[in-house]
Amino acid sequence: MDRKCALITGAARGIGLATAKILSDRGWAVAMVDRDAPALADAAQVVPDAHSFACDVSDPVAVAQLLRDLTDQFGQLDALVNNAGIADFGPISETDFDRWRRVMATNLDGVFLMSQAALPALKKSRGAIVNIASISGLRASTLRVAYGTSKAAVIHLTKQQAAELGEHGIRANCVCPGPVRTKLAMAVHTQDIIDAYHDAIPLNRYGTEDEVAAAIAFLCSAEASYITGQILAADGGFEATGVGLPALRK
Repeated sequence: MDRKCALITGAARGIGLATAKILSDRGWAVAMVDRDAPALADAAQVVPDAHSFACDVSDPVAVAQLLRDLTDQFGQLDALVNNAGIADFGPISETDFDRWRRVMATNLDGVFLMSQAALPALKKSRGAIVNIASISGLRASTLRVAYGTSKAAVIHLTKQQAAELGEHGIRANCVCPGPVRTKLAMAVHTQDIIDAYHDAIPLNRYGTEDEVAAAIAFLCSAEASYITGQILAADGGFEATGVGLPALRK
């Protein structure tokens, strides 16, 4: 291929779709992955020359087949963006083991499985891994026992990847989005929560999907060629301001 190729999981909507768009605009070939096949097919229509692959990243057999299909289609892989995740919030006392495993399966196991399956291709290209964690992996908050723990594990997994894979020329970095103005967030955040976030974030606003995607695209690019093992909070300064919000403790 003349163009570099990026594989993006969780690409049917939100940050994943925004990342697919920005990389496509910058000349990358884009492989979009999501387990929601109908939504993925619709999303791929708005990304020029994108190819879509329906896959559950928590299924090791499906992931192995995905990487075979990808290399058959593109012949190479230069960047893996592990964005697929589920946000399932609840008190510790109400988080049973099935709920815990459901979160871990996608948010943590999926990152491990995708990265491992992509290693042969990434070694050939001396490519990049960008894992998407969350501000909830950097600072604890209520109702996030499974979600926050899964994202904290992704942060450490990123450092493990950087330490071990650097000798193969593979860079591994992590982006931790803070509050992002998505349709889902705006549907579930009360006005009290919105106001509290605006007060607590130094930039006094939610981020956008495009702003987070720009950070991801930078870490995929040659401009970040000497950056690995780093955790970038794309959060308007929220992580620097202290403990969680009272409005989120209800």
